[in-house]
Amino acid sequence: MLNLIAAQTAVLDTPVIFQRLFADQSQYSLDAPSVPQVLTCILSALAIGILIGLVYMFTHRKTGYTQSYVLAMPMLSGLVATILVTMCLLSNGVTAAISLTGAFSLVRFRSAPGDPRDIAYVFFAMVMGTVCGIGYIGYAFLIFVIMAAALIIFNLVNFAAPHTQDMTLKVTIPENLNYNGLFDNVFEKYTTSYLLRRVKTTDFGTLFDLVYSVRVRTDADQKKFIDDIRALNGNLNVTLVLYKYDDQIYDTKAK
Repeated sequence: MLNLIAAQTAVLDTPVIFQRLFADQSQYSLDAPSVPQVLTCILSALAIGILIGLVYMFTHRKTGYTQSYVLAMPMLSGLVATILVTMCLLSNGVTAAISLTGAFSLVRFRSAPGDPRDIAYVFFAMVMGTVCGIGYIGYAFLIFVIMAAALIIFNLVNFAAPHTQDMTLKVTIPENLNYNGLFDNVFEKYTTSYLLRRVKTTDFGTLFDLVYSVRVRTDADQKKFIDDIRALNGNLNVTLVLYKYDDQIYDTKAK
């Protein structure tokens, strides 16, 4: 059942492999894995999970990361490998009821919406746990080396980085200042697109809070951008949020 590194079996003949893929598998007798095999699969999954965590730490060294997320990598890979190895140990009808899809559904990743790469790392750890759990430990390490090298190279060369960044700009202006088209020249200089998303009065109507969704050029000087805005709004508050517009950001009543 557990194909622990190709050295334990004879050299595989390629045509035979593909015949087995489409042949009736009910005639084969699958022996339960031994204790050393089970431990080898689980420990290998944990080791690869730790390595995935190290790759995650390296690729997020500038943006930051949390310890709990890094620790989740070896936990996920080890748990998925444990589930699959346990399937091999079962000898009753429960084995047929558990599938690879069921093993993945046992792990529910819940967190606030964030970087899609974080979810990709979760699936990376789970896939490595799956490959180790079915016994292909050699292939697991080979796949890890390939994927880790690709992730590190993409990070170093800043692959597919956009030339703009979506941000949210909050500007405070006095009530007697007409904001229609007031900042258009500044926006055209530092952004590729902009849109007024929200207008709100503050301080008993003496001030206006304007919230813009802007797409700032990556080569733009953000300090000069803010200084040009301040020159037009009477040197009142200017806030540049490094996130795309979200109305909840400025809702003081939101929990």
